Amino acid sequence: MQKMHLQDVGQIVDADLAFGDLTVLVGPQASGKSIALQWLKLLLDTGLIQEQLDTYGVDYGNQLPQFLEVYFGEGMSAIWRDGGSQVSLDAQVVDMPRLIGRKQRDKTESVFMIPAQRVLALHNGWPRPFQSFGAGDPYCVRAYSEQLRVLMDREFTNPEPLFPKSNRLKSDYRTMLQQSVFAGFKLTVDRVQSQKRLVLDSGSGSLPFMVWSAGQREFVPLLLGLYWLMPPARVGRRNAIEWVVIEELEMGLHPRAIAAVLLIVLELMTRGYRVCLSTHSPQVLELVWAMGSLKGTKRNEIALLDLFGAPHSAPLKDMARLAVEKVPRVYYFDPSGPVREITSLDAASDVAQEASWGGLLEFTSRVNDTVAKAAANAPEFTSGELFKNES
Repeated sequence: MQKMHLQDVGQIVDADLAFGDLTVLVGPQASGKSIALQWLKLLLDTGLIQEQLDTYGVDYGNQLPQFLEVYFGEGMSAIWRDGGSQVSLDAQVVDMPRLIGRKQRDKTESVFMIPAQRVLALHNGWPRPFQSFGAGDPYCVRAYSEQLRVLMDREFTNPEPLFPKSNRLKSDYRTMLQQSVFAGFKLTVDRVQSQKRLVLDSGSGSLPFMVWSAGQREFVPLLLGLYWLMPPARVGRRNAIEWVVIEELEMGLHPRAIAAVLLIVLELMTRGYRVCLSTHSPQVLELVWAMGSLKGTKRNEIALLDLFGAPHSAPLKDMARLAVEKVPRVYYFDPSGPVREITSLDAASDVAQEASWGGLLEFTSRVNDTVAKAAANAPEFTSGELFKNES
């Protein structure tokens, strides 16, 4: 599958998405980015979703409106309007009532989705089972939490720390994350009576989930998802998974931590995954712009690593050499019009959405213009006078 088209779906007027190796969706809140990514998973993993809902006793009567309430969340059946809404894959219109009304034979998972609400997956520091969520909670949140629970129960049963962990993530990634997220702490499994929980261990004591920093609470569910996607070293990837969707990877994170996560996103691409991101961070688009600018230049893998302040180790150079040749796409979701491709990210473009990188550069541009105008009209002063009233 290379293309998905959404027409008159929720707040999306018209979205014609041709996916790259890395596809980035930008735009204001409630402009349809998350809906589009959830549609991608729904269309490619219909059979798996149906099977899981049946397994956990969720009854939608094989009717599209009820299914949309279950899948997207309570109140979301209104995103589909009979006679107007339409979805297509590779130019083939999908009959949604028929698709949902019949059990699909293919039960494999091809899209691994890490939702924006991933922090809800951990309750008191442990992944919640699918059934613990409310009936109106979005499927993708419930399914992601269940996947983390299974991961913890099946693959992480020994007493070793979950982070840093020698057979998950390259050592360079672990170093960057240790410095930017964990600040010397180890992520370990603790027990309170018979209840397991994740804690941050300093060596002299442990911190439970609710006293972690906001960034740590946001990042740990993401880290566990990355662990699942990158099994121990001899296995490069989960074979059935073709797509990785990560919503708002920047949530709660310092720019240095965002850089570390973006470097791991490049790793996912070089392992053969097609990655889709939704974001409100200009840092993500700076990476896309840099990748386009570096393509075809000499020693571009070194330049790419320098963007992250990453070491020039042989494993990272091999990864960067592959990553810089990948094809990115960027789309701006307009709340009042069709989705627009802005992949070139040309700051001199006559198209406002492209020049402002989907609005992510608007404030920076306004600050520069405002300060420049104010300085041009201000009386002359010395640098020492600028702060003379501060004392």
